[in-house]
Amino acid sequence: MNNIAAKIVLTSVLVTSSTAVLASDKWEKESMDAWLDGKAETTLLLNSNLNSFDINTDVENQVVTLSGSVNNDLEKSLAEELVTGLDGVKEVNNELSVVNEGKKETDSEALATLTDSKITTIVKTRLLMDTNVSGTDIDVTTERKTVTLAGKVNSDAEHDLALSIANNTNDVNKVIDKLEVVQ
Repeated sequence: MNNIAAKIVLTSVLVTSSTAVLASDKWEKESMDAWLDGKAETTLLLNSNLNSFDINTDVENQVVTLSGSVNNDLEKSLAEELVTGLDGVKEVNNELSVVNEGKKETDSEALATLTDSKITTIVKTRLLMDTNVSGTDIDVTTERKTVTLAGKVNSDAEHDLALSIANNTNDVNKVIDKLEVVQ
């Protein structure tokens, strides 16, 4: 009889603890998704080249789905790049529709300026999101796909990481280093 009671208690404890673990795991995933959703919305909102009110984000299992509309393919790519660069995002499903697809960008200077703005935004966002770089102390400017990094960093490793982040950004042709290492 004692043996049966012990087995019942043990079974109850195991069922209760596994339910608690599952509930905790689900809560953590939902919290991470909500946090990423807010981070993605904020990143899009702070970008002056996008009308973020026309872009919706939905996050499930750290996969961000972008929906809504943008004016051209460049804005669609920019939105995807900005969200892809966020820590914790595993994948981006870009379901944005281009509403002015028939209208091709004819002014190459305007397109170059928009591309430079996109590059600056992506590099700056990646620097700010990387916890190993003090991105607030680094100024980023872009002209004709050439990125200039200026400001102060705390170590040679931080210096090299900042340059690497800029060099590894899409559409960047060259990086000019004006960073100063202060120890």
